[in-house]
Amino acid sequence: MTERKSPKWAWLEHEPAHLPPHLAAYAGTGLWDERTIAEQATALAEAAPGFVVLIEGDTEVTRGEVVADAEALSAALHARGLRPGDVIAFQVPNWREAMVINLAAAMSGFVVNPIVPIYRDHEVSLMLADCGARAVFVPSAFRKFDYAAMAARLAGSLPDLDFVFTVRGEGPDDFAALVEEGRGLSFARPRVDPLGVKMVLYTSGTTGKPKGVLHSHVSIARILRESGAYWGLTPGEATLMPSPVTHVSGYANGLEAPFLCGTRTVLMESWNAAEALALIDRHQAVGTVAATPFLVELAAAARESGNRLPSFRFFACGGAAVPADLIPAANAAFDHCRAFRVFGASEVPLVTFGWPNVERLAATTDGAIVDYDIRVVDHEDHDLPNGLEGEILARGPGMMLGYADEAQTREAITTDGYFRTGDLGVRTNDGALTITGRKKDLIIRGGENISAKEIEDVLHLHPQVREAAVVAMPHERLGEGVCAYVIAEGEAPSAIDLAAHVAGSGLAKQKIPERFEFREDLPRTASGKVRKDMLRADVKGLVGV
Repeated sequence: MTERKSPKWAWLEHEPAHLPPHLAAYAGTGLWDERTIAEQATALAEAAPGFVVLIEGDTEVTRGEVVADAEALSAALHARGLRPGDVIAFQVPNWREAMVINLAAAMSGFVVNPIVPIYRDHEVSLMLADCGARAVFVPSAFRKFDYAAMAARLAGSLPDLDFVFTVRGEGPDDFAALVEEGRGLSFARPRVDPLGVKMVLYTSGTTGKPKGVLHSHVSIARILRESGAYWGLTPGEATLMPSPVTHVSGYANGLEAPFLCGTRTVLMESWNAAEALALIDRHQAVGTVAATPFLVELAAAARESGNRLPSFRFFACGGAAVPADLIPAANAAFDHCRAFRVFGASEVPLVTFGWPNVERLAATTDGAIVDYDIRVVDHEDHDLPNGLEGEILARGPGMMLGYADEAQTREAITTDGYFRTGDLGVRTNDGALTITGRKKDLIIRGGENISAKEIEDVLHLHPQVREAAVVAMPHERLGEGVCAYVIAEGEAPSAIDLAAHVAGSGLAKQKIPERFEFREDLPRTASGKVRKDMLRADVKGLVGV
C-alpha cells in the first residue's frame, strides 16, 4: 500500500473554506443546500425506505437498500485502508452498482472519478495517474472487453493505485463480496465538508491532455434542483437515463437527482429506441436528458409504433448539432412531450435549461440562460451586444471549483470569475443563447468530446505520415464524426492501415477517423498554422452537407 500524499488539487486548501474566489461569494447566501448527497439520501431512506429509487431491467432497488449497501461498502473500503480524501474511480456501465459506489464515496469523504466505459488503456491510465486514484471499480467484462485485465495491466505503472475492484465478477475483491464483507463491520461516518472536492471528472483538452474538472457536493446539486423545478419535475416521478452515468449528464441526472429531487431513475445499459419506448410506458417516465441522436430515434420509433408516450413531458437534448426542424418534428410524434436544446459543459453544467414552452425558441436557440451570468466577448475580452457572435463566458453557483491543475484553472477562469467555455455564440434579446461554433479544437461525437490533437499525435507516429490535421465532419446520426487530413511521407498509407494504427495505440475506438483525406499540402495562415476552418468547410462539401 502506498503512502498517502496530498492530492493534485491541494492548492484549493489555501483558499478560505476551500473555495476559490469565483465561488466564495455564494457561500452562506442560501443558493447552496450545504448538505452532502449522503446526508440527503439517508434522510429520504429513513422517511420512505421502500420507495423504488432505481430500476435496471427487471430489478427494482429501494432507497433503503441503496443506503444500506452504500454503508456496507463504505465500511469495507475503510477496513481495506481507504480514507477521506482518497480518490475512488469507477468505470462502470449504467448498472445499479454505480449508484451505490457514488453514495458510499459521499458517505466516506472519498473523491469519485467517473470514467466512461468507452475509454481504454491510454485514456484510463492518464486519468488514474493524474488524479492519483487509490482504487478503481471496473466491470469484470462488458461488451466483450475484459476491463479487469486492462486494470491489471495498468496497475503496475500506477504507484498510487492500491486496489482494483471488479463489478459483477467474482472473488473477495468483487463489489458483491465487498458489500457482504461490510455488513458485519461498524463504520462511523466522517464529517464531510460539502464545499470540498467531491468529484474529479476528466474532459478532453484541446492539447490532447485530459483536464480534471473538480466539483463540490453543492455545485451539481444546485443545477439539479434548479433544472428539475424549471422542467416541472415532482417527487415520486420517474426519468429515463440512457446517457452514461460516468458522463456529467448521466451522473447528475441518473445517480444524484433521485436523492435531490425525490425522483427515481430508469437506467438503460445501452440505447435502443424501441426498448426506450417500452420503458417509458412501463414506468410512466416523464422525461430525460440525452444526446440529440437519441431524440431523433425515439421520435422515429414513436411514429412507427403509434405509441405517443402520454406520460412523457420533456426531452432536454444537447451534445450534438440540433437541426431547427428536429424539435417540431419530434414534438409532433408525442402527445405531451416538449423537446428543447440545452447547453453546458462539465465545467459549467447546464448554462441553459431550454425553452420547453416556446417551440420557436426551443428549435432555433440553445435555451434560456438560467442561474448563470453570461458574457459574450470578442478576441480582446470586450463585451459584445446582443446579436453579435463572440466567445461565451459563464459564471454561476453551479460551476466547477476549478481544474485539478491550478495552472489550467488560472488559464480557464477570468479574474472576475467567468469560465471561458471556448464556444462561440450569440445572445438574443429574448434571453436565449445560440451556439454558433467553437474556438477550441474539439470534436463532439454523440455528446462525447474528442480531442483532435490527441488523434493527430498518434497519427504523427506513423512512419508514412508527415503531417496530420484532424477535424470534425458532419455525421447524420452523431452530429459530428472524425476526419483526418494527411500529408504522406513517401508513398501514401491506406486508410485501413492508418485506422489500424490509431486502434493499436490504445485510444478508444470512437476516436478512429471515419474518413481520411490525403493532400499534398493543407491550407495555412501566413504564420503557417493549418486553417482548420477551411478543412471543416472542405469535408462538409465532400460529404454533401
